[in-house]
Amino acid sequence: MLLFREKIPADWLPKVLADLPAVLVDHAHLERKAATTALNLEKYRDLYPRVEELNSIAIEELQHFQLVLDLLKRRGVPFGQPHPSPWISGLMKSVRNGQRHQVIDHLICCSLIEGRSCEKFQILARELESIDAELAKFYASLVESEGNHYAAYILMARSIDGTETDRRLDFFLDLDAELIREPNPLPMLH
Repeated sequence: MLLFREKIPADWLPKVLADLPAVLVDHAHLERKAATTALNLEKYRDLYPRVEELNSIAIEELQHFQLVLDLLKRRGVPFGQPHPSPWISGLMKSVRNGQRHQVIDHLICCSLIEGRSCEKFQILARELESIDAELAKFYASLVESEGNHYAAYILMARSIDGTETDRRLDFFLDLDAELIREPNPLPMLH
């Protein structure tokens, strides 16, 4: 697993546990965006050989989106507007322009998002066990997939240029640490 340089803020878990319906709506949007992102990565020439792998990720993310929508429906929670994540926006603002630089940065950002999701889903699975067994089981079921996506995106970036990927990963890990410390009052996964 990726060695993040900053832990999840202590106020994150109580905030999300206090408003699980909002977190589920946020989660649904994140899964939808993850599916779209996997497809959008196919525009990069360096990733043409990885189109089938990206399609598989997109399909899996779309299946997760449907699972969250099903949870929302069963719980009577309306699917609402998304709230932009300051953390994700902060990462994506640092993606450089230029075909090769852009694809490497984009893949690293995707990897970090999947890595943080893996980390947070593990925490939710554990913490929800005594509060909401169904949701705990659901989050536990997603951990492996998120970890696989994290690894797939890093490996794709390294296959393009390993040295540049490691250099930019170092930059993005510092940025992640800075961004994750910024307060976010909303109950969001990221």
